Amino acid sequence: MDYTSRFGLDFNPFIKNSKEIIIETSEYKETLLRLNILLETRGFGLITGSPGKGKTTIIRSWSKILNPSLFKVIYSSLSTLTVAEFYKNLAQQLGLEPMMRKNDNFKIIQNEITRYAVEKRITPVIIIDEANYINNGILNDLKILFNFEMDSKDRAVVLLVGLPNINNTLRLVSHEPLRQRITMNYHLDGLNKEEARSYIKNKLIGANCHVNIFSEGALEGIINSSNGIPRIINKICNACLLIGNNQNITDINNDIVMMAVNETELG
Repeated sequence: MDYTSRFGLDFNPFIKNSKEIIIETSEYKETLLRLNILLETRGFGLITGSPGKGKTTIIRSWSKILNPSLFKVIYSSLSTLTVAEFYKNLAQQLGLEPMMRKNDNFKIIQNEITRYAVEKRITPVIIIDEANYINNGILNDLKILFNFEMDSKDRAVVLLVGLPNINNTLRLVSHEPLRQRITMNYHLDGLNKEEARSYIKNKLIGANCHVNIFSEGALEGIINSSNGIPRIINKICNACLLIGNNQNITDINNDIVMMAVNETELG
């Protein structure tokens, strides 16, 4: 028997699937609210959170629902690029033929963003994921690159997404001009106990499972061991399903959870 069938699941909701189940926690909703305000104001935004808190999941979900006739989404997680490579990559994503020299790429990128904003009335939304690894030279250039009409207009949305230590980088004197331009700054804290419980249950419902696979003790064990971090919740739940299947059981108790925690090297 396939392990998903054993537990009455159409698929395993705790691993990456073609069908992504979005759980709309209060933090998810608050992040979307901040992002939508950023769309209206344009300019720079910053989303931070520790690993596994769901930053990329939220950003991906949000960007998918943006109207393509109003917004041009450009996503990059290539934050270890050099300055020259960053410009070439951005030019390509805008549908341009990259130039050899950085200054030339600078000009064609600015012109294209202006063309989108003014002629097409489409706002470019440039998302830079894993921004905590970004080259200092790129950070220095961002404010200049997105400076239009002597800094009187914001033609695009630039969203930096990364670990909290990017705030330390932005506090450096050299990055003060960019930091002052950030109009939206939001930090993801993770799920509280009730939200973590709801997260697990709604993941199961999303996979068409309407029975209690996890006992109350098991849920408590998962929540306490994960500290409310969605990625760790997923890892523990996935390990629970695999261990339960190996033991030919359909009810996950706290003993299984402790084995799963040890297996995922979290104990």
